[in-house]
Amino acid sequence: MTGTLPDEIGNLNLEKLNVFGNHLTGTIPFKIFNVSTMKILCLGFNNFSGNLPSDMGFWLPNLEGLYLFINKLSGTIPSSISNASKLTIISMGTNSFTGSIPNTLGSLRLLQRLALHANSLAGESSTPELNIFSSLTNCRQLEVLTISLNPLNGILPMSVGNLSTRLQIFEALGYKIRGNIPSGIGNLSNLVILRLGNNHLTGPIPKSLKRLQNLVRLHLQNNALKGSIPGDLCQLGKLGDLNVSDNMLSGQIPTCLGELKSLRWLYLCSNRLSSKVPLNLWSLEDLLGLNLSSNFLTGELPLSVGNLKVITLIDLSRNQLSGTISNTIGGAQSLVSLSLSHNKMQGPIPRSLGNLISLQLLDLSGNNLSGEIPKSFEELRYLKYLNVSFNRLEGEIPIAGHIPNFTARLFMHNDALCGEL
Repeated sequence: MTGTLPDEIGNLNLEKLNVFGNHLTGTIPFKIFNVSTMKILCLGFNNFSGNLPSDMGFWLPNLEGLYLFINKLSGTIPSSISNASKLTIISMGTNSFTGSIPNTLGSLRLLQRLALHANSLAGESSTPELNIFSSLTNCRQLEVLTISLNPLNGILPMSVGNLSTRLQIFEALGYKIRGNIPSGIGNLSNLVILRLGNNHLTGPIPKSLKRLQNLVRLHLQNNALKGSIPGDLCQLGKLGDLNVSDNMLSGQIPTCLGELKSLRWLYLCSNRLSSKVPLNLWSLEDLLGLNLSSNFLTGELPLSVGNLKVITLIDLSRNQLSGTISNTIGGAQSLVSLSLSHNKMQGPIPRSLGNLISLQLLDLSGNNLSGEIPKSFEELRYLKYLNVSFNRLEGEIPIAGHIPNFTARLFMHNDALCGEL
């Protein structure tokens, strides 16, 4: 179906209208919002534009599900929507709604899902706190709350800790949420996903997060968080994805993180961490991605790096690591991206790197590596980027495989490399 939605459809006593993903354009006929029998209204994934009627909530007493996501709707979200008291799902993400989120949504006692992400919704100008969170504490059935990618520009209130204990997904990433992460957030005992990244949050990572025993994904990246990474996070036995990169965290990497067998992705990059890399991190055999770059980490790359059979990304660049690159690294057979650049590593480049058949990016630049570039690199059939500049390498640059496709600057500032590029 393409075209527009006819006005006449609003004359029918419908209980469900579903035109999901039909490339419909134009405005939504106002008559649709007067169908008192309507229970499910699904207009998502189209190209509808225009505003919603300010009184829409008064004429939809039986509405349970409102799906308007991925359109081009604009204007404010009508506060009258709270009069549709049977609503359990409101999905209005990825539109162009403006104004503030109506506090009246808090009167929807049956609300289970509220998705308002990717709009242009702002906080109330009269107060620095985001009062919508206080309002939503009345919604005791709430399970999903996503308000990411809105210029909320406000402070997370302490009342966040009073949201429904049924809440499983809480996403408020990017951008402009300020202040500390309230310690009361640890009360949300059923949280599975917590995403507060890409904001202006300050202060420490609350130790109360240890109470979120169902948490699988914790994203706090790109804020201004300070202090250490609390070892309390190691009590999250289901944690699979931890991202606290791009903050101002300092101190050591908690050794106990290496005991979290559930971890799949660990991103601690771009902080001020200054310890050695805990040896037991290399025993996390199900780890898929490890990024510890841009810190002040010391120590050596251990022999056990080869135990990471399924890992796809290792980035230890821009630290102070020393020692040699062990030949055992060839055991990490699933590696797609490996960066050890800008460290103090020395010795030869191991030939076993040529056995990493899935490797697409390899950056060893800015070290003290010596010897030749292994001829085994010619076998890296998927290699898209190779940088060995600023080392002490010598000998002939391999001439087969993808290596001739790379520019000379990726080989510059070595002792005695030769060959045509």
